[in-house]
Amino acid sequence: MSSLEQLREVLGVPPGAVCGSDFGAVEASLGVGLPPDVKGVCSLYGDTLISDFIFVLGPKFIAEKSLWVSELVREGHPVIAKTVLPDAGGMLHWGHSVDGDKFFLEHRGGSHWTVSAFRRDWADWYESDETLIDWLIGVFTGRVAQEWMPEWPAAHWFEAGR
Repeated sequence: MSSLEQLREVLGVPPGAVCGSDFGAVEASLGVGLPPDVKGVCSLYGDTLISDFIFVLGPKFIAEKSLWVSELVREGHPVIAKTVLPDAGGMLHWGHSVDGDKFFLEHRGGSHWTVSAFRRDWADWYESDETLIDWLIGVFTGRVAQEWMPEWPAAHWFEAGR
């Protein structure tokens, strides 16, 4: 079973999943080829709020929100000290929480990208060694980020972004 299939088992498939979305325009706007796991997650859960807490950006919002966060960083964000795409060499902004946490993927070389986050309530920077799918599975099963994530419901629900 692939990691994406494992994530689908944990979360379920949201209504309106856009499997096979074309990310060409997003990649052109951000100036980078997106990792396959990002395309997989964003095709299933992109532009969707999961269980009233984590919003995963997808083809509709990812470029726009990344540009907004990159401008925040250029203006001197006090905790996010690393550049954000579309700035050269920047992190990929892939989502946020309802608490104002900002989620990123940092390129670690080759095709390896790992999750990092600005934790708003903690006013600090969080780094993991996990890929997007593995981190999400870990979060929703309670294996990672337990100290700052909510207690998850037995069954997840989804709300499409507007």
